Amino acid sequence: MEKLPFMTIVVLIGLIVRWTVSLHSYSGAGKPPMFGDYEAQRHWQEITFNLPVKQWYFNTSDNNLKYWGLDYPPLTAYHSLLCSYVANFINPDWIALHTSRGYESQAHKLFMRTTVFIADLLIYIPAVIFYCCCLKETSTKGKIANALCILLYPGLTLIDYGHFQYNSVSLGFALWGVLGVSYGWDVLGSLAFCLALNYKQMELYHSLPFFCFLLGKCFKKGLKGKGFVLLMKLACTVVASFILCWLPFLSEREQTLQVLRRLFPVDRGLFEDKVANIWCSINIFLKIKDILPRHIQVILSFCFTFLSLLPACIKLTLQPSPRGFKFTLVSCALSFFLFSFQVHEKSILLVSLPVCLVLNEIPFISTWFLLVSTFSMLPLLLKDELLMPSAVTVMAFFIACTNSYSIFEKISEEELQLKSFSISVRKYLPNFTFLPRMIQHLFLTSVMAMVLLTLLMVTVDPPQKLPDLFPVLVCFVSCLHFLCFLVYFNIILMWDSRNRRNQKKSN
Repeated sequence: MEKLPFMTIVVLIGLIVRWTVSLHSYSGAGKPPMFGDYEAQRHWQEITFNLPVKQWYFNTSDNNLKYWGLDYPPLTAYHSLLCSYVANFINPDWIALHTSRGYESQAHKLFMRTTVFIADLLIYIPAVIFYCCCLKETSTKGKIANALCILLYPGLTLIDYGHFQYNSVSLGFALWGVLGVSYGWDVLGSLAFCLALNYKQMELYHSLPFFCFLLGKCFKKGLKGKGFVLLMKLACTVVASFILCWLPFLSEREQTLQVLRRLFPVDRGLFEDKVANIWCSINIFLKIKDILPRHIQVILSFCFTFLSLLPACIKLTLQPSPRGFKFTLVSCALSFFLFSFQVHEKSILLVSLPVCLVLNEIPFISTWFLLVSTFSMLPLLLKDELLMPSAVTVMAFFIACTNSYSIFEKISEEELQLKSFSISVRKYLPNFTFLPRMIQHLFLTSVMAMVLLTLLMVTVDPPQKLPDLFPVLVCFVSCLHFLCFLVYFNIILMWDSRNRRNQKKSN
Protein backbone atom coordinates (compact mmCIF):
# COMPACT_ATOMS: atom_id res chain seq x y z
CA MET A 1 0.00 0.00 0.00
CA GLU A 2 2.87 2.36 0.70
CA LYS A 3 3.74 2.67 -2.98
CA LEU A 4 0.21 3.62 -4.13
CA PRO A 5 0.57 7.40 -3.49
CA PHE A 6 3.93 7.41 -5.27
CA MET A 7 2.54 5.44 -8.24
CA THR A 8 -0.29 7.97 -8.44
CA ILE A 9 2.28 10.77 -8.64
CA VAL A 10 4.15 8.85 -11.36
CA VAL A 11 0.93 8.47 -13.37
CA LEU A 12 0.17 12.18 -12.96
CA ILE A 13 3.66 13.10 -14.21
CA GLY A 14 3.18 10.83 -17.24
CA LEU A 15 -0.22 12.33 -17.99
CA ILE A 16 1.04 15.92 -17.64
CA VAL A 17 3.90 15.24 -20.06
CA ARG A 18 1.51 13.63 -22.54
CA TRP A 19 -1.03 16.45 -22.39
CA THR A 20 1.69 19.10 -22.72
CA VAL A 21 3.01 17.43 -25.90
CA SER A 22 -0.56 17.27 -27.25
CA LEU A 23 -0.79 21.07 -27.13
CA HIS A 24 1.69 21.32 -30.00
CA SER A 25 1.21 20.71 -33.72
CA TYR A 26 0.07 17.43 -35.22
CA SER A 27 0.72 15.50 -38.42
CA GLY A 28 -0.35 17.39 -41.54
CA ALA A 29 -1.90 20.38 -39.75
CA GLY A 30 -3.07 22.85 -42.41
CA LYS A 31 -1.39 20.93 -45.24
CA PRO A 32 -3.92 19.90 -47.90
CA PRO A 33 -4.75 17.85 -49.87
CA MET A 34 -3.80 14.79 -47.77
CA PHE A 35 -3.10 16.54 -44.45
CA GLY A 36 -1.66 13.75 -42.22
CA ASP A 37 -2.29 10.95 -39.71
CA TYR A 38 -4.55 13.22 -37.66
CA GLU A 39 -6.86 13.52 -40.68
CA ALA A 40 -6.56 9.76 -41.30
CA GLN A 41 -7.94 9.01 -37.83
CA ARG A 42 -10.73 11.59 -38.27
CA HIS A 43 -11.57 10.22 -41.73
CA TRP A 44 -11.91 6.66 -40.38
CA GLN A 45 -14.48 7.96 -37.92
CA GLU A 46 -16.31 9.58 -40.84
CA ILE A 47 -16.27 6.35 -42.87
CA THR A 48 -17.24 3.95 -40.10
CA PHE A 49 -20.11 6.18 -38.95
CA ASN A 50 -21.64 6.95 -42.35
CA LEU A 51 -21.10 3.76 -44.34
CA PRO A 52 -22.27 0.17 -43.75
CA VAL A 53 -19.65 -2.25 -42.42
CA LYS A 54 -19.32 -4.05 -45.75
CA GLN A 55 -18.08 -0.85 -47.44
CA TRP A 56 -15.42 0.11 -44.90
CA TYR A 57 -12.55 -1.56 -46.76
CA PHE A 58 -13.83 -1.24 -50.35
CA ASN A 59 -13.17 1.55 -52.84
CA THR A 60 -16.49 3.28 -53.65
CA SER A 61 -17.73 6.72 -54.59
CA ASP A 62 -18.19 7.42 -50.87
CA ASN A 63 -14.95 5.78 -49.77
CA ASN A 64 -11.90 6.72 -51.81
CA LEU A 65 -9.21 4.32 -50.56
CA LYS A 66 -6.48 6.57 -51.95
CA TYR A 67 -7.55 9.19 -49.41
CA TRP A 68 -6.57 7.55 -46.12
CA GLY A 69 -8.45 4.33 -46.79
CA LEU A 70 -8.86 2.11 -43.74
CA ASP A 71 -5.86 -0.25 -43.62
CA TYR A 72 -5.89 -1.59 -40.06
CA PRO A 73 -7.72 -4.64 -38.63
CA PRO A 74 -11.38 -4.60 -37.51
CA LEU A 75 -10.71 -3.60 -33.90
CA THR A 76 -9.26 -0.28 -35.08
CA ALA A 77 -12.40 0.24 -37.19
CA TYR A 78 -14.63 -0.49 -34.18
CA HIS A 79 -12.61 1.97 -32.09
CA SER A 80 -13.07 4.62 -34.79
CA LEU A 81 -16.80 3.86 -34.83
CA LEU A 82 -17.01 4.28 -31.05
CA CYS A 83 -15.21 7.64 -31.24
CA SER A 84 -17.45 8.70 -34.12
CA TYR A 85 -20.62 8.31 -32.03
CA VAL A 86 -19.17 10.68 -29.43
CA ALA A 87 -18.01 13.08 -32.17
CA ASN A 88 -21.47 13.06 -33.78
CA PHE A 89 -23.07 13.81 -30.42
CA ILE A 90 -20.80 16.83 -29.87
CA ASN A 91 -20.70 18.20 -33.42
CA PRO A 92 -21.97 16.23 -36.47
CA ASP A 93 -19.90 18.44 -38.79
CA TRP A 94 -16.73 16.72 -37.55
CA ILE A 95 -17.66 13.47 -39.29
CA ALA A 96 -20.08 14.58 -42.03
CA LEU A 97 -19.58 12.46 -45.16
CA HIS A 98 -17.40 14.24 -47.76
CA THR A 99 -17.83 17.77 -46.33
CA SER A 100 -15.75 17.09 -43.21
CA ARG A 101 -12.58 16.29 -45.16
CA GLY A 102 -9.62 18.17 -43.69
CA TYR A 103 -11.75 19.53 -40.82
CA GLU A 104 -9.65 21.50 -38.34
CA SER A 105 -10.72 23.47 -35.27
CA GLN A 106 -9.54 23.90 -31.69
CA ALA A 107 -12.61 22.11 -30.35
CA HIS A 108 -12.04 19.15 -32.67
CA LYS A 109 -8.35 19.03 -31.81
CA LEU A 110 -9.27 18.90 -28.12
CA PHE A 111 -11.70 16.05 -28.80
CA MET A 112 -9.18 14.01 -30.81
CA ARG A 113 -6.42 14.54 -28.25
CA THR A 114 -8.81 13.48 -25.50
CA THR A 115 -9.60 10.20 -27.28
CA VAL A 116 -5.89 9.30 -27.26
CA PHE A 117 -5.60 10.39 -23.63
CA ILE A 118 -8.53 8.22 -22.51
CA ALA A 119 -7.33 5.17 -24.46
CA ASP A 120 -3.89 5.55 -22.90
CA LEU A 121 -5.36 5.97 -19.42
CA LEU A 122 -7.63 2.92 -19.77
CA ILE A 123 -5.27 0.43 -21.45
CA TYR A 124 -1.56 1.25 -21.63
CA ILE A 125 -0.84 3.11 -18.38
CA PRO A 126 -2.59 0.54 -16.10
CA ALA A 127 -0.62 -2.23 -17.84
CA VAL A 128 2.67 -0.40 -17.18
CA ILE A 129 1.83 0.20 -13.51
CA PHE A 130 0.69 -3.40 -12.99
CA TYR A 131 3.82 -4.73 -14.72
CA CYS A 132 6.11 -2.65 -12.50
CA CYS A 133 4.22 -3.64 -9.35
CA CYS A 134 4.66 -7.32 -10.26
CA LEU A 135 8.45 -7.09 -10.69
CA LYS A 136 10.18 -9.59 -8.44
CA GLU A 137 13.38 -8.91 -6.49
CA THR A 138 12.80 -5.17 -6.95
CA SER A 139 12.37 -2.65 -4.15
CA THR A 140 9.36 -0.35 -3.92
CA LYS A 141 11.57 2.56 -4.94
CA GLY A 142 12.83 0.55 -7.92
CA LYS A 143 9.30 -0.28 -9.07
CA ILE A 144 8.26 3.38 -8.91
CA ALA A 145 11.40 4.48 -10.76
CA ASN A 146 10.83 1.83 -13.43
CA ALA A 147 7.23 2.96 -13.97
CA LEU A 148 8.34 6.60 -14.25
CA CYS A 149 11.01 5.82 -16.86
CA ILE A 150 8.65 3.70 -18.98
CA LEU A 151 5.91 6.34 -18.92
CA LEU A 152 8.45 9.04 -19.82
CA TYR A 153 9.71 7.13 -22.87
CA PRO A 154 9.59 9.93 -25.48
CA GLY A 155 9.05 7.86 -28.64
CA LEU A 156 5.51 6.72 -27.83
CA THR A 157 4.48 10.07 -26.33
CA LEU A 158 5.69 12.05 -29.36
CA ILE A 159 4.03 9.77 -31.91
CA ASP A 160 0.68 9.34 -30.15
CA TYR A 161 0.31 12.84 -28.72
CA GLY A 162 2.38 14.85 -31.20
CA HIS A 163 2.21 13.13 -34.59
CA PHE A 164 -1.18 11.61 -33.62
CA GLN A 165 -1.90 7.89 -33.50
CA TYR A 166 -3.30 5.30 -31.09
CA ASN A 167 -0.25 3.07 -30.66
CA SER A 168 -0.83 2.91 -26.90
CA VAL A 169 -3.93 0.77 -27.52
CA SER A 170 -2.20 -2.09 -29.35
CA LEU A 171 0.94 -1.81 -27.20
CA GLY A 172 -1.21 -1.74 -24.06
CA PHE A 173 -3.06 -4.90 -25.09
CA ALA A 174 0.30 -6.54 -25.95
CA LEU A 175 1.66 -5.62 -22.51
CA TRP A 176 -1.41 -7.13 -20.82
CA GLY A 177 -0.68 -10.22 -22.92
CA VAL A 178 2.93 -10.31 -21.68
CA LEU A 179 1.70 -10.03 -18.10
CA GLY A 180 -0.84 -12.79 -18.60
CA VAL A 181 1.45 -15.44 -20.08
CA SER A 182 4.36 -14.50 -17.78
CA TYR A 183 2.37 -15.00 -14.58
CA GLY A 184 0.40 -18.12 -15.52
CA TRP A 185 -2.80 -16.53 -16.84
CA ASP A 186 -2.16 -18.01 -20.27
CA VAL A 187 -5.71 -17.87 -21.63
CA LEU A 188 -6.22 -14.24 -20.58
CA GLY A 189 -2.78 -13.34 -21.90
CA SER A 190 -3.57 -14.96 -25.25
CA LEU A 191 -6.87 -13.09 -25.43
CA ALA A 192 -5.15 -9.78 -24.72
CA PHE A 193 -2.55 -10.38 -27.42
CA CYS A 194 -5.25 -11.37 -29.93
CA LEU A 195 -6.90 -8.00 -29.24
CA ALA A 196 -3.55 -6.30 -29.89
CA LEU A 197 -3.13 -8.20 -33.16
CA ASN A 198 -6.68 -7.34 -34.23
CA TYR A 199 -6.04 -3.67 -33.50
CA LYS A 200 -2.78 -3.35 -35.45
CA GLN A 201 -1.36 -6.01 -37.74
CA MET A 202 2.19 -4.86 -36.91
CA GLU A 203 1.76 -6.75 -33.63
CA LEU A 204 2.90 -9.70 -35.76
CA TYR A 205 6.35 -8.48 -34.65
CA HIS A 206 5.51 -9.99 -31.24
CA SER A 207 3.53 -13.01 -32.41
CA LEU A 208 6.30 -15.60 -32.70
CA PRO A 209 7.62 -15.10 -29.14
CA PHE A 210 4.07 -15.49 -27.81
CA PHE A 211 3.57 -18.62 -29.90
CA CYS A 212 6.92 -20.17 -28.98
CA PHE A 213 6.62 -19.35 -25.27
CA LEU A 214 3.13 -20.86 -24.98
CA LEU A 215 4.07 -23.87 -27.11
CA GLY A 216 7.13 -24.41 -24.92
CA LYS A 217 4.87 -24.32 -21.85
CA CYS A 218 2.64 -26.99 -23.42
CA PHE A 219 5.65 -29.19 -24.19
CA LYS A 220 6.92 -28.73 -20.65
CA LYS A 221 3.57 -29.83 -19.15
CA GLY A 222 3.44 -32.81 -21.52
CA LEU A 223 1.32 -33.01 -24.67
CA LYS A 224 -0.37 -36.17 -23.40
CA GLY A 225 -1.65 -34.52 -20.24
CA LYS A 226 -1.98 -30.96 -18.93
CA GLY A 227 -0.01 -29.60 -21.84
CA PHE A 228 -2.60 -30.86 -24.35
CA VAL A 229 -5.45 -29.34 -22.31
CA LEU A 230 -3.62 -25.98 -22.23
CA LEU A 231 -2.98 -26.18 -25.98
CA MET A 232 -6.70 -26.76 -26.67
CA LYS A 233 -7.68 -23.88 -24.38
CA LEU A 234 -5.27 -21.54 -26.13
CA ALA A 235 -6.38 -22.67 -29.61
CA CYS A 236 -10.05 -22.13 -28.73
CA THR A 237 -9.28 -18.70 -27.25
CA VAL A 238 -7.41 -17.54 -30.36
CA VAL A 239 -9.99 -18.89 -32.82
CA ALA A 240 -12.94 -17.52 -30.86
CA SER A 241 -11.41 -14.04 -30.43
CA PHE A 242 -10.56 -13.79 -34.15
CA ILE A 243 -14.05 -14.96 -35.19
CA LEU A 244 -15.68 -12.39 -32.93
CA CYS A 245 -13.48 -9.56 -34.23
CA TRP A 246 -13.87 -10.54 -37.89
CA LEU A 247 -17.51 -11.70 -37.81
CA PRO A 248 -18.95 -8.86 -39.96
CA PHE A 249 -16.30 -9.57 -42.63
CA LEU A 250 -16.64 -13.36 -42.82
CA SER A 251 -19.99 -13.54 -44.59
CA GLU A 252 -18.40 -13.38 -48.05
CA ARG A 253 -15.03 -14.64 -49.26
CA GLU A 254 -14.30 -11.45 -51.24
CA GLN A 255 -15.03 -9.36 -48.16
CA THR A 256 -12.43 -11.23 -46.11
CA LEU A 257 -9.86 -11.12 -48.90
CA GLN A 258 -10.34 -7.37 -49.36
CA VAL A 259 -9.66 -6.72 -45.69
CA LEU A 260 -6.50 -8.85 -45.90
CA ARG A 261 -5.37 -6.98 -49.02
CA ARG A 262 -5.79 -3.70 -47.16
CA LEU A 263 -3.85 -5.00 -44.15
CA PHE A 264 -0.92 -6.33 -46.18
CA PRO A 265 -0.40 -3.95 -49.13
CA VAL A 266 2.46 -5.63 -50.98
CA ASP A 267 2.18 -3.08 -53.79
CA ARG A 268 3.50 -0.29 -51.54
CA GLY A 269 7.02 -1.69 -51.80
CA LEU A 270 9.84 -2.88 -49.60
CA PHE A 271 9.82 0.17 -47.29
CA GLU A 272 8.14 3.56 -47.02
CA ASP A 273 9.76 6.97 -46.62
CA LYS A 274 13.04 7.04 -44.68
CA VAL A 275 13.09 4.15 -42.24
CA ALA A 276 16.10 2.96 -40.23
CA ASN A 277 16.10 -0.63 -41.45
CA ILE A 278 18.52 -2.64 -43.56
CA TRP A 279 16.68 -2.29 -46.90
CA CYS A 280 16.43 1.49 -46.77
CA SER A 281 20.11 1.67 -45.79
CA ILE A 282 21.22 -0.64 -48.60
CA ASN A 283 19.07 1.35 -51.03
CA ILE A 284 21.42 4.31 -50.49
CA PHE A 285 24.15 2.42 -52.34
CA LEU A 286 22.19 -0.16 -54.35
CA LYS A 287 18.68 0.64 -55.58
CA ILE A 288 17.18 -2.74 -54.75
CA LYS A 289 13.61 -1.42 -55.10
CA ASP A 290 14.33 -0.75 -58.77
CA ILE A 291 16.64 -3.69 -59.49
CA LEU A 292 14.71 -6.60 -57.97
CA PRO A 293 11.17 -7.64 -58.94
CA ARG A 294 8.54 -7.20 -56.22
CA HIS A 295 8.11 -10.94 -55.54
CA ILE A 296 11.88 -11.36 -55.11
CA GLN A 297 11.90 -8.50 -52.60
CA VAL A 298 9.16 -10.23 -50.62
CA ILE A 299 11.01 -13.57 -50.62
CA LEU A 300 14.32 -11.93 -49.71
CA SER A 301 12.86 -9.99 -46.79
CA PHE A 302 11.03 -13.08 -45.54
CA CYS A 303 14.20 -15.21 -45.61
CA PHE A 304 16.33 -12.64 -43.78
CA THR A 305 13.62 -12.01 -41.19
CA PHE A 306 13.03 -15.72 -40.57
CA LEU A 307 16.72 -16.62 -40.31
CA SER A 308 17.51 -13.71 -37.97
CA LEU A 309 14.79 -14.61 -35.45
CA LEU A 310 15.02 -18.41 -35.71
CA PRO A 311 17.72 -19.04 -33.03
CA ALA A 312 15.90 -17.00 -30.38
CA CYS A 313 12.55 -18.68 -31.12
CA ILE A 314 14.04 -22.19 -30.98
CA LYS A 315 15.71 -21.42 -27.66
CA LEU A 316 12.46 -20.03 -26.19
CA THR A 317 10.46 -23.08 -27.32
CA LEU A 318 12.95 -25.51 -25.78
CA GLN A 319 13.57 -23.46 -22.63
CA PRO A 320 10.47 -21.34 -21.93
CA SER A 321 10.90 -18.74 -19.18
CA PRO A 322 9.39 -15.29 -18.56
CA ARG A 323 12.83 -13.68 -18.75
CA GLY A 324 13.70 -15.44 -22.00
CA PHE A 325 10.29 -14.47 -23.34
CA LYS A 326 10.94 -10.76 -22.78
CA PHE A 327 14.35 -10.85 -24.47
CA THR A 328 12.97 -12.90 -27.36
CA LEU A 329 10.28 -10.24 -27.82
CA VAL A 330 13.06 -7.67 -28.22
CA SER A 331 15.10 -9.82 -30.61
CA CYS A 332 12.18 -10.86 -32.83
CA ALA A 333 10.62 -7.39 -33.00
CA LEU A 334 14.01 -5.93 -33.95
CA SER A 335 14.50 -8.62 -36.62
CA PHE A 336 11.10 -7.76 -38.10
CA PHE A 337 11.90 -4.05 -38.06
CA LEU A 338 15.30 -4.49 -39.71
CA PHE A 339 14.50 -7.11 -42.35
CA SER A 340 10.75 -7.45 -42.99
CA PHE A 341 8.68 -6.06 -45.85
CA GLN A 342 6.85 -2.71 -45.78
CA VAL A 343 8.27 -1.22 -42.57
CA HIS A 344 7.36 2.25 -41.29
CA GLU A 345 9.63 4.40 -39.11
CA LYS A 346 7.01 4.32 -36.33
CA SER A 347 7.26 0.51 -36.15
CA ILE A 348 10.33 0.91 -33.93
CA LEU A 349 7.82 1.45 -31.10
CA LEU A 350 7.09 -2.29 -31.32
CA VAL A 351 10.72 -2.94 -30.38
CA SER A 352 10.77 -0.22 -27.76
CA LEU A 353 7.95 -1.78 -25.72
CA PRO A 354 9.83 -5.00 -24.82
CA VAL A 355 13.03 -2.99 -24.32
CA CYS A 356 11.12 -0.97 -21.71
CA LEU A 357 10.29 -4.28 -20.01
CA VAL A 358 13.99 -5.10 -19.51
CA LEU A 359 14.93 -1.55 -18.49
CA ASN A 360 15.41 -2.61 -14.87
CA GLU A 361 17.65 -5.58 -15.86
CA ILE A 362 20.02 -3.86 -18.30
CA PRO A 363 19.41 -0.13 -17.75
CA PHE A 364 22.46 1.16 -19.64
CA ILE A 365 21.79 -0.61 -22.95
CA SER A 366 18.01 -0.21 -22.66
CA THR A 367 18.29 3.55 -22.11
CA TRP A 368 20.68 3.80 -25.04
CA PHE A 369 18.34 1.85 -27.31
CA LEU A 370 15.30 3.93 -26.35
CA LEU A 371 17.21 7.15 -27.08
CA VAL A 372 18.25 5.83 -30.51
CA SER A 373 14.71 4.65 -31.27
CA THR A 374 13.40 8.18 -30.72
CA PHE A 375 16.26 9.66 -32.75
CA SER A 376 15.48 7.29 -35.66
CA MET A 377 12.10 9.05 -36.05
CA LEU A 378 13.68 12.53 -36.11
CA PRO A 379 12.80 13.33 -39.77
CA LEU A 380 9.14 12.59 -39.04
CA LEU A 381 9.17 14.58 -35.78
CA LEU A 382 10.76 17.62 -37.44
CA LYS A 383 8.26 17.39 -40.29
CA ASP A 384 5.50 17.65 -37.67
CA GLU A 385 7.25 20.64 -36.00
CA LEU A 386 7.91 18.69 -32.81
CA LEU A 387 11.53 19.75 -32.23
CA MET A 388 10.96 21.41 -28.84
CA PRO A 389 8.71 18.64 -27.41
CA SER A 390 11.26 16.08 -28.67
CA ALA A 391 14.20 17.82 -27.01
CA VAL A 392 12.38 18.29 -23.69
CA THR A 393 10.94 14.76 -23.46
CA VAL A 394 14.25 13.14 -24.44
CA MET A 395 16.10 15.12 -21.78
CA ALA A 396 13.45 14.31 -19.15
CA PHE A 397 13.65 10.60 -19.99
CA PHE A 398 17.45 10.55 -19.95
CA ILE A 399 17.63 12.39 -16.59
CA ALA A 400 15.01 10.03 -15.11
CA CYS A 401 16.96 6.93 -16.24
CA THR A 402 20.29 8.35 -15.10
CA ASN A 403 18.97 9.20 -11.64
CA SER A 404 16.89 6.04 -11.24
CA TYR A 405 19.45 3.49 -12.36
CA SER A 406 22.82 5.26 -12.19
CA ILE A 407 23.36 3.86 -15.66
CA PHE A 408 26.99 4.99 -15.99
CA GLU A 409 27.88 2.87 -12.96
CA LYS A 410 26.32 -0.24 -14.51
CA ILE A 411 28.60 -1.04 -17.40
CA SER A 412 30.58 -3.96 -16.00
CA GLU A 413 30.41 -7.34 -17.75
CA GLU A 414 28.02 -8.54 -15.03
CA GLU A 415 25.72 -5.50 -15.28
CA LEU A 416 25.67 -5.76 -19.08
CA GLN A 417 25.02 -9.51 -18.72
CA LEU A 418 28.01 -10.29 -20.92
CA LYS A 419 30.07 -12.17 -18.30
CA SER A 420 29.48 -15.67 -19.70
CA PHE A 421 30.01 -14.49 -23.27
CA SER A 422 33.28 -12.77 -22.33
CA ILE A 423 34.52 -15.88 -20.51
CA SER A 424 33.78 -17.96 -23.61
CA VAL A 425 35.66 -15.52 -25.85
CA ARG A 426 38.63 -15.35 -23.44
CA LYS A 427 39.23 -19.06 -23.94
CA TYR A 428 40.47 -18.12 -27.41
CA LEU A 429 41.41 -14.44 -26.86
CA PRO A 430 42.84 -14.08 -23.33
CA ASN A 431 43.09 -10.27 -23.65
CA PHE A 432 39.37 -9.83 -24.31
CA THR A 433 38.75 -7.62 -21.27
CA PHE A 434 37.96 -4.32 -22.94
CA LEU A 435 34.28 -4.89 -23.84
CA PRO A 436 32.65 -2.66 -21.13
CA ARG A 437 35.12 0.14 -21.81
CA MET A 438 34.51 -0.13 -25.56
CA ILE A 439 30.72 -0.04 -25.07
CA GLN A 440 31.05 3.09 -22.91
CA HIS A 441 33.11 4.84 -25.61
CA LEU A 442 30.62 3.75 -28.27
CA PHE A 443 27.77 5.22 -26.23
CA LEU A 444 29.50 8.61 -25.96
CA THR A 445 30.27 8.57 -29.70
CA SER A 446 26.67 7.61 -30.41
CA VAL A 447 25.24 10.47 -28.35
CA MET A 448 27.57 12.99 -30.01
CA ALA A 449 26.58 11.71 -33.47
CA MET A 450 22.87 11.99 -32.66
CA VAL A 451 23.24 15.51 -31.27
CA LEU A 452 25.35 16.60 -34.26
CA LEU A 453 22.90 15.21 -36.84
CA THR A 454 19.98 16.82 -35.01
CA LEU A 455 21.73 20.22 -35.06
CA LEU A 456 22.58 19.82 -38.76
CA MET A 457 18.98 18.97 -39.67
CA VAL A 458 17.70 21.99 -37.76
CA THR A 459 20.26 24.63 -38.76
CA VAL A 460 21.83 23.65 -42.10
CA ASP A 461 20.19 23.46 -45.52
CA PRO A 462 21.15 20.29 -47.42
CA PRO A 463 22.80 20.52 -50.87
CA GLN A 464 20.30 21.05 -53.70
CA LYS A 465 21.39 17.82 -55.36
CA LEU A 466 20.93 15.87 -52.11
CA PRO A 467 17.76 17.25 -50.48
CA ASP A 468 17.32 14.09 -48.35
CA LEU A 469 20.92 13.96 -47.14
CA PHE A 470 20.26 14.45 -43.42
CA PRO A 471 17.19 12.19 -43.13
CA VAL A 472 19.11 9.45 -44.95
CA LEU A 473 22.08 9.89 -42.59
CA VAL A 474 19.75 9.67 -39.57
CA CYS A 475 18.27 6.42 -40.90
CA PHE A 476 21.66 4.94 -41.79
CA VAL A 477 23.24 5.78 -38.42
CA SER A 478 20.17 4.46 -36.58
CA CYS A 479 20.23 1.26 -38.63
CA LEU A 480 23.87 0.62 -37.66
CA HIS A 481 22.86 1.03 -34.02
CA PHE A 482 19.95 -1.39 -34.38
CA LEU A 483 22.13 -4.06 -36.02
CA CYS A 484 24.54 -3.85 -33.07
CA PHE A 485 21.64 -4.03 -30.61
CA LEU A 486 20.31 -7.11 -32.41
CA VAL A 487 23.65 -8.86 -31.97
CA TYR A 488 23.79 -7.81 -28.31
CA PHE A 489 20.32 -9.08 -27.41
CA ASN A 490 20.92 -12.37 -29.20
CA ILE A 491 24.16 -12.83 -27.25
CA ILE A 492 22.22 -12.35 -24.01
CA LEU A 493 19.64 -14.91 -25.15
CA MET A 494 22.14 -17.53 -26.23
CA TRP A 495 24.23 -17.23 -23.05
CA ASP A 496 21.21 -16.74 -20.76
CA SER A 497 21.34 -20.03 -18.79
CA ARG A 498 25.08 -19.63 -18.18
CA ASN A 499 24.58 -16.03 -17.02
CA ARG A 500 22.07 -17.16 -14.42
CA ARG A 501 24.32 -19.99 -13.21
CA ASN A 502 27.18 -17.51 -12.77
CA GLN A 503 24.90 -15.10 -10.87
CA LYS A 504 23.80 -17.89 -8.52
CA LYS A 505 27.43 -18.84 -7.85
CA SER A 506 28.41 -15.22 -7.11
CA ASN A 507 25.37 -14.81 -4.84
